[in-house]
Amino acid sequence: MSLSRKAAAEFFGTFWLVFGGCGSAVLAAGVANVGIGWLGVSFAFGLTVLTMAYAIGHISGCHLNPAVSVGLAVGGRFDWKDLPAYVVAQVLGAIAATGVLYLIASGVPDFTAGGFAANGFGEHSPQGYSMVSALVAEVTLTFFFLFVILGATDKRAPAGLAPIAIGLCLTLIHLIGIPVTNLSVNPARSTGPALVAGMWAIQQLWLFWLAPIVGAAIAGVVYPAIAGAQPADS
Repeated sequence: MSLSRKAAAEFFGTFWLVFGGCGSAVLAAGVANVGIGWLGVSFAFGLTVLTMAYAIGHISGCHLNPAVSVGLAVGGRFDWKDLPAYVVAQVLGAIAATGVLYLIASGVPDFTAGGFAANGFGEHSPQGYSMVSALVAEVTLTFFFLFVILGATDKRAPAGLAPIAIGLCLTLIHLIGIPVTNLSVNPARSTGPALVAGMWAIQQLWLFWLAPIVGAAIAGVVYPAIAGAQPADS
């Protein structure tokens, strides 16, 4: 599969993740009487990854996340030379999804962008968590997300079930992390909404690049050390 096709798959896959996950937060979470709340948003993010994993996993691996790409590269599952193309495609997909979501969301009277599902800490944390809390949460949750990805996609794992495990893991970490930071674990997902939310979100964006990449890189070292080498391709 050519790198251009893989990058295109990552663009559309990341578009779906941001449009579905952040869209559920912006359009459906707070609707009076029928709003889906944090629980619904958590499942929405998990479902985007689960569905796209089956749709494009065989094309690009369905990373949808610069931190995932870095973690897989550290773990020896992804070629470092393909990383720039993946990251660019993922970020552009996230920005495009945010733009479409903005066009939809702004179509109601008295629209205000507000946080627009952006990630934040301090006064911009859903529950007022500090920068240190946000940093620790994002590193830890990304670590376990990558740990599950590496384990579920190991050749020794049950075949065909990786998308389910990964989607449910993303749901779980959203249930844990939304109150802290609105949950990122994904620099691309954070970048798109930050461009709409305003300068505060852009100023805090560094944490939502740094922490997920650090957590993913650590998992890329730890999982192979525990699991050992995968069997060679037959």
